Amino acid sequence: MTDGEVIEPPLDGAGLSVGIVAARFNEFFTTHLLRACRRELRRHGVADEDVIVAWVPGAMELPITARELIASRDVDAVVCLGCIIRGETTHYDHVAQESARGIARAALDTGTPVIYGVVTAETLAQAVDRSGSRAGNRGGDAALAAIEMARVLAAVRQGRPVVPAAEL
Repeated sequence: MTDGEVIEPPLDGAGLSVGIVAARFNEFFTTHLLRACRRELRRHGVADEDVIVAWVPGAMELPITARELIASRDVDAVVCLGCIIRGETTHYDHVAQESARGIARAALDTGTPVIYGVVTAETLAQAVDRSGSRAGNRGGDAALAAIEMARVLAAVRQGRPVVPAAEL
């Protein structure tokens, strides 16, 4: 192994401010994602008063709301939650692709982590599985990604903390 640095800060959300944008469309699933997201944020030290939740009509409205939370509330990360289930038309493909593209663009344009916590499912059963049943909960996973990305980017920007690669 060569000499170098590995940036891997602890998964600690204390002191972070996190925005959550949740889509009302398929609200039954999104509510389960939101509960898991809030639970994981709390479990990893993000104070309830440092979390802001914004509800929007659907997945297409997630990116612009994420950008506004970053601009107006100075959050360290934003989690976008939603559920898109395939129907009989190509609408699913357009919504899934464009919401993902918009969320990625919001992160790249602002330099703030914007996490894609949107379940895309072929069937209702898959949506159930991915929002808290057999396949875990994408909302909880997204919360952890938000904390990790906020800490990693802060470490990269500040040049700390680092662990010598030889210790890994």
